[in-house]
Amino acid sequence: MKKLFTYFCFSVCLLSFHGAASAAQCPDLLKFMKRKLNSQEVVNLCDEYAGKAVLFVNTASKCGFTPQFEGLEALYSEYKDQGLVVLGFPSNDFKQEFDDESKTAELCELTYGVKFPMFETMPVRGDDADPLYRMLAERSGTTPKWNFYKYLMDRDGNIINAYSGFTKPDDDDFIEDIQKALGKAS
Repeated sequence: MKKLFTYFCFSVCLLSFHGAASAAQCPDLLKFMKRKLNSQEVVNLCDEYAGKAVLFVNTASKCGFTPQFEGLEALYSEYKDQGLVVLGFPSNDFKQEFDDESKTAELCELTYGVKFPMFETMPVRGDDADPLYRMLAERSGTTPKWNFYKYLMDRDGNIINAYSGFTKPDDDDFIEDIQKALGKAS
């Protein structure tokens, strides 16, 4: 019985240490819980995306840049196995998002074939900005100027750059930055 108790205590201590080590390795930009779009499921960004290069994008369903969903999905599809994840955050800050998340999800999935993770609609600028987007603005020195503003984070949690909605997902300089974020020399 004493051996069993000792083993149990050792296991708990080991798990506690591993949890503390994992938390220490999680970049601040991923220390958030976010609800998936049109779902009750909540995702711990740290558990899911630590160690990956992350592209944060504020999206909108009724914008001239909305067709970028297709390019973002192509980018995600091409680089996901190498460690890139695209995270979409719908926002109505520019009055171009549906009030109903089910319509946003339908547009993403059915019209553009989006498979990259999409999250709850949230404010991305101003006094009401979500804490994640406040941190992105602080780290990059810029807030989203319009929809499809992009922030690229490397695997270590450093912001590589921020990009306007005019930067298309297949832009050569943008792709080069993604490869740097993944740790690949161009």
